[in-house]
Amino acid sequence: MRFEIRGKNIEITDALKDYTTKRLSKLEKYIEDVKEAQVALSIERGTHKVEVTIPLNGIILRGEEVTDDMYTSIDMVEEKLEKQIEKYKTRLYKNNRGAGLKTAFQEEAKRELAKKDNHVDNFKIVRTKRFALKPMDEEEAIMQMNLLGHNFFVFFHADDEEVNVVYKRKDGNYGLIEPNFD
Repeated sequence: MRFEIRGKNIEITDALKDYTTKRLSKLEKYIEDVKEAQVALSIERGTHKVEVTIPLNGIILRGEEVTDDMYTSIDMVEEKLEKQIEKYKTRLYKNNRGAGLKTAFQEEAKRELAKKDNHVDNFKIVRTKRFALKPMDEEEAIMQMNLLGHNFFVFFHADDEEVNVVYKRKDGNYGLIEPNFD
């Protein structure tokens, strides 16, 4: 796995780079065929923040930790990602009839669909994200939303072949938005 390590308000020393690479390389025993991981290290107002993003054939693993020590933040984000992988590995395994995590990721990559982003002229858009829409059910969409740490997730529903949105409600439950073109 190749690591793209960048820093904000911090100098990336060889020791820091080596430690980050060593800790995050432990994730390779859980996931295969990972080509790269993006790591952002930053210091803001005395806190040390580590953000890690790992794209996996249509699924994105993301972890973020903030502590008073950069090395502690690195340790905690690695543990968080490890728990995420373990938590969802079983569910992916069951959904793909025992095919395993590697095969599950490969199958999901085959089903990806492209999506174009839309711009609104009346409002200032400060960030645009592009992602592949792939067929999935509500459970998979909620799993992906939780992996990303977002409050909502747009997905292509496998059953009705429509673009849907799942979101986390204030009461802790989840909601589903289905389009109606009538």
